[in-house]
Amino acid sequence: MLSTTSFAKSDQAKKSLVALGDSIPFGLNLGQNNDTPSKLAYPFLIGDDADLRVRDLGVPGWKTTQMLNALKTDQKYRQAVRHADFIVLTIGNNDLLQALKAAQTGSAGNPYLFMQTLQMEIQKSNLFMNIGEIIKETRTLTDAPVVVYNVYNPFQVDDPLHVIATQILPSINKTFADLITYTDIFYGNVFLADAYSAFGQKQSVYVREGDIHPTIEGQIKLAEIGLEALGLN
Repeated sequence: MLSTTSFAKSDQAKKSLVALGDSIPFGLNLGQNNDTPSKLAYPFLIGDDADLRVRDLGVPGWKTTQMLNALKTDQKYRQAVRHADFIVLTIGNNDLLQALKAAQTGSAGNPYLFMQTLQMEIQKSNLFMNIGEIIKETRTLTDAPVVVYNVYNPFQVDDPLHVIATQILPSINKTFADLITYTDIFYGNVFLADAYSAFGQKQSVYVREGDIHPTIEGQIKLAEIGLEALGLN
């Protein structure tokens, strides 16, 4: 009979996946409560498929500034990154949602002013500068492969915000792609997982109704593109 010790050693012998990010890798609203990361969130699905130990450090509500601060100052967070064999990263969604809310508030129903304010708020958030710094800081701790997820359209097709997201997300995700290309050239082992294309117009399948978070099917799709980006599929 195998002892619990041998099981523990077997688990420790596995390579590790560390998930950094917001409520998406956390798996918000997938379980009975949101006390701990959901085992149905994409990092655990990747771990199940590739036989990896998973450390899910997703924090609902986090923006890029909070992650960057944790990477620079939180020793436990830094230690987890330092020991990772693979890293998956989903961040920036809350920066964009904050910009969207500010644009809605500041435009008073004027569509032209809304788009103008939205672009200004996105620039003010320093979203891409922060993500570049996050990757840079990660590289001071580990040379493990890093997969960065871009932004899917979280709004159902019958939601007026779906059209707005369809207008702005291609350029945002083009900047994501350019940033990942640059950081991969500079640091190496940095890859893009294209959540935007993977979800496409299938929000009814991949995004929870009345919510902006992935369904279980959506998490499975995110796991699939993560595995592909890591070369583990």
